[in-house]
Amino acid sequence: MTVQARRRRDRGPKGRGLDDRALADVRALLGAKPLRRDLLIEFLHLIQDKYGCLSAAHLRALAEDMRLSQAEVYEVASFYDHFDVVKEGKTPPAPLTIRICDSISCMLAGAESLVAELATSIDPSAVRLVRAPCMGRCAGAPAARIGDHEVDHATVESLLGMSKSGDTKVVVPGYTTLEAYRTAGGYKLLQKVRDGGLATEAIIATMQSAGLRGLGGAGFPAGKKWEFVRSYPGPRLMSINGDEGEPGTFKDRVYLERDPHRTLEGALIAAHAVEAERIYFYMRDEYPAVLHILRTEIEALEMAGIAKPGFIELRRGAGAYICGEESAMLESIEGKRGLPRHRPPYIAEVGLFGRPTLNHNVETLWWIRDIIEKGAEWFAALGKPGHPGIRSWSVSGRVKNPGVKLAPAGVTVRELIEDHCGGMQDGHVFKAYLPGGASGGMLPASMGDIPLDFGGELAKQGAFVGSHAVVVFSDKDSAKAATVNLLKFFKHESCGQCTPCREGTGKMVSLLQRDGALNEVALRDLETVMRDSSICGLGQAAPNPVHHLLTHFREDI
Repeated sequence: MTVQARRRRDRGPKGRGLDDRALADVRALLGAKPLRRDLLIEFLHLIQDKYGCLSAAHLRALAEDMRLSQAEVYEVASFYDHFDVVKEGKTPPAPLTIRICDSISCMLAGAESLVAELATSIDPSAVRLVRAPCMGRCAGAPAARIGDHEVDHATVESLLGMSKSGDTKVVVPGYTTLEAYRTAGGYKLLQKVRDGGLATEAIIATMQSAGLRGLGGAGFPAGKKWEFVRSYPGPRLMSINGDEGEPGTFKDRVYLERDPHRTLEGALIAAHAVEAERIYFYMRDEYPAVLHILRTEIEALEMAGIAKPGFIELRRGAGAYICGEESAMLESIEGKRGLPRHRPPYIAEVGLFGRPTLNHNVETLWWIRDIIEKGAEWFAALGKPGHPGIRSWSVSGRVKNPGVKLAPAGVTVRELIEDHCGGMQDGHVFKAYLPGGASGGMLPASMGDIPLDFGGELAKQGAFVGSHAVVVFSDKDSAKAATVNLLKFFKHESCGQCTPCREGTGKMVSLLQRDGALNEVALRDLETVMRDSSICGLGQAAPNPVHHLLTHFREDI
């Protein structure tokens, strides 16, 4: 044996050794669950929930049990914000975490002051304070989450009181249960479809005549999507995108907290139409109450024989805005980092696990029952001329009565403010608005009469309606400060896969925060590179607020 070989032998095996106790911990949590690669994120949640973090020993043990490399497990665990990876010798997080939303609506409502004051009022060894991106509670800004308890209009006093009393468990609002939904006629339409009383071709024609579009951001016609998926040979799958992370958006949460079975029945009808073998419901981890409701009601569907056991599989996100992009969401369902895929092929052809996949937003599915029962003409007539259908608008910011507002497609922001939100807050004058969350751009009040819908005049102004998240600003707000907030969000949420987005968002933030006059040449240069070269819509749309700041709000620069 050579000298070098003896030295290697004497040093012992390379890498992190397996801890028998950690392995026993992991096996106790996993029980008899199948050790499938796509369940990696679900297993990471089990460990995080039980122990409050992901220790190096537990990650090593999970890798051992799943027959994966440690690097593969670590890269997934470290990608998602809601996993706390703790290496050897490092201190685990405090036993209680308070998350304060610092996205745009909460910034307007004083989130920065709340964070600063709370930071000086807690014991860091007992309570961890974390800044968090949009929690989907914009109508109750500033929003917080203490443990699993979601809090609207959070104050230092309320959060400290809850931490002392232990009021940190999930609070489930009252909602329409399966029994109540069936009493009101729910799932009769599904049974009619399954019995052959309504042909799939007729349902698709109704969807197309109604003008129902994807309401998660892209706005692709729902009926046309069904046709595309059906055109590819099976077996097929279906996914539901509940990762409602666009700042200012909260409509899906509201619907699922009130009437979840309307979405679930729509999903089962859609799955029947495309002959999907399984539905994967991906729900963001920021909604603990919704997750509780879905677990309860999916189990109720199985007990009632409406859905076969396992046909609807609930998957839990882990804090990554990028997973709202459909291909990144599919990667996450497969147990991987949420990195958007290159297209083509599109997911209708090569989607989840390589199969043709129908993907829908929560609200899109929510309307299916009403459209089929009441007719395409009924739904289309609810919109303005040339803008078929009704939409759910998440309105927040400087309005008197924020919330989810049902209003026609083609409504203007001025109409939303005056007719649906009770006007501006006292002492505030309408100055600007986001028509489609952080991604949709920022327009001045002088453009407050543009019809809000996909395409049209809004697109000509370099803006889009996206997820229908409308954030209203007043004369008390700085357009530049709002733009910095939005770009910080994009910087934090960039998945890092492509250089233009990863580096461009950070560079834009630094350019915007420099003292003195803005370097507009550099900002415009970055805008072009990001739009032309980013893989997905995050990097392509991130420059929108900067573009509009430089175009419409010169006085705020």
